[in-house]
Amino acid sequence: MPDNQKDNLIPLLVLVGPTAAGKTALAMKIARRLNTDIISADSAQVYRHLDIGTAKPSTREQQAVKHHLINLVEPDQNFSVADYQKEALKKIEELWKNHKLPFMVGGTGLYINAVINLYAFGQKGSNQVLRDAYENIASTKGLEELYARLKKLDPEAASKIHPNDKRRIIRALEVYYLEGKPISDQVKKTAERKVQYKSLIFGLFMDRSELYRRIENRVDIMVEEGWLDEVIELNSRGYDENSPGLQVLGYRQFLLYLKGAISWEETIGDIKKETRNLAKRQLTWFRRNNKIEWIKINGNRSLDDIAENICFKVQDLTHTEANNCF
Repeated sequence: MPDNQKDNLIPLLVLVGPTAAGKTALAMKIARRLNTDIISADSAQVYRHLDIGTAKPSTREQQAVKHHLINLVEPDQNFSVADYQKEALKKIEELWKNHKLPFMVGGTGLYINAVINLYAFGQKGSNQVLRDAYENIASTKGLEELYARLKKLDPEAASKIHPNDKRRIIRALEVYYLEGKPISDQVKKTAERKVQYKSLIFGLFMDRSELYRRIENRVDIMVEEGWLDEVIELNSRGYDENSPGLQVLGYRQFLLYLKGAISWEETIGDIKKETRNLAKRQLTWFRRNNKIEWIKINGNRSLDDIAENICFKVQDLTHTEANNCF
């Protein structure tokens, strides 16, 4: 392993931001300057065959800069945050051993936090049968029934979960029954873990009106590139609304359109609306992290200038041969 700082922490460069903010274009420039690869932190790009609608790096981009942690599972396979963390930790160490600066890029904040903060996870993953049973209880007896169970089994977790947050309530109950321990124990273990990385995190943002314009334009371009045909092909292979991959934003709307449940105008309108909402949620998530250095994207500054500035600051993160900014 290359010589590192005195604290023996592995340096980690991270680029985050909302969807359509331009992360991929900037990351490509940074990766080429640093002579390194990109570790994707995108919960949609882990699925194979979901290319257009997830804005997955093109073949040309992947040939220019190697991308890791994309195309990991089939659309009908589950892939958890714990799965991502396991793969990312291995890839970070592998790159560093090969004299490359680990560079993580994406908009899935939970993935990024799970790596940087070394979230503690249980040993038994998830159980779809159990989840389906909880879903059935929520729909027949009401979410209040599940929340009441959680308050009894894990009052500490219940106090931090909103009574209407079905996904987190079900996950907390699932952990309790699978692990035999409350999910709050995982939170405590996470706090006890020592950080392994010296991270430098940059976040992209822009005026909201410009971001929304980019989102709508990108949806239109994806449709022109054959997004609907991609969904039709996936559906013909047997992937449907029960497949985790086809629950990704956009894919689920197109499935409804193909069933005749919504019109074409409603489909595109809903995709654009939900993508705008996603961008807002991403920004809200990332803004809770006071370690992020924010960079405003506007027409007055080129991506080359931004990439050069980030590379300059990387010198404070690591002084290895991987730092070839100039």
